[in-house]
Amino acid sequence: MDIRQLRYFIAIVEEKKISAAAERIHISQPPLSQHLKTMEEELGVKLVERSGKSLEVTEAGKALYKYTLQMTQLMEEAKMEVKEVGDGINGRLTVGINTFSVAELSEILHQFKKQYPKVTYKIQQNESSHLCKLVRDRVIELAIIRLPLELDDFSVLHLHTEPFYLITSQKQKPADHEVSLAEIENVPLLLPSTEGLGVHYLILEAFSRFKLHPHIIGECSDISLLMDLVSSDFGASIVPETLLKRHRAYPIHAYKISSATKLAGSVGVIWLKNHYLSKAAQNFINLFTI
Repeated sequence: MDIRQLRYFIAIVEEKKISAAAERIHISQPPLSQHLKTMEEELGVKLVERSGKSLEVTEAGKALYKYTLQMTQLMEEAKMEVKEVGDGINGRLTVGINTFSVAELSEILHQFKKQYPKVTYKIQQNESSHLCKLVRDRVIELAIIRLPLELDDFSVLHLHTEPFYLITSQKQKPADHEVSLAEIENVPLLLPSTEGLGVHYLILEAFSRFKLHPHIIGECSDISLLMDLVSSDFGASIVPETLLKRHRAYPIHAYKISSATKLAGSVGVIWLKNHYLSKAAQNFINLFTI
């Protein structure tokens, strides 16, 4: 039996006449009668019996009718759900976010949830280079990363470029001006990343351009711990503006690093080139382009 025959059987049971059922489903009577006969032969039971001018459904036919209604309902629900997934109304959004992320990401996700309440989420946090690998391996569809990175395999939507700040504990004497890299060359620094990764590279590359040698006392990619260490005067750090927006409660001083240093970080959304991108992912990307 196939779904078409099951729909034919529903019409026969509900109309109680082959002629009325044939008219309802827009086929002629002989092929409809043949479909009924084929179903009975396949199942080895009578499904309907003639009673005067009408058809009476047998107990076997009633059992089949019950399950036929369930199966056709499931088929309709499946078609509807597949269509909703295709339209991005339903489905799953899989996205990676960089350790520093986007300060407004929570608001963006709330906006997306309001528009697409049936979508579920898989959100992974990691360093940008690892997020690229997860996208390449199709573990996640999208990632919000920090540049620069090798992105030949990806489509990239640039979101913004932001300045960096020197942060110190409040025990340090506050300054009332932007600071240059030369002024902080000898400040004990904890870098908010690990060697070879985006932010770490950007900071050291900026010092190198000015032929400066920063006093690096360590690295710490755990941002909460980094902020604890800085606020307790363990050392200072250089961080992107997003981090300050996301960690406002810490007792620190923050000084913008002079734009003349050209130390700035770019953030973008990436996804694989020439690969299928779900409608949920497409709709999420569209939020950044409005």
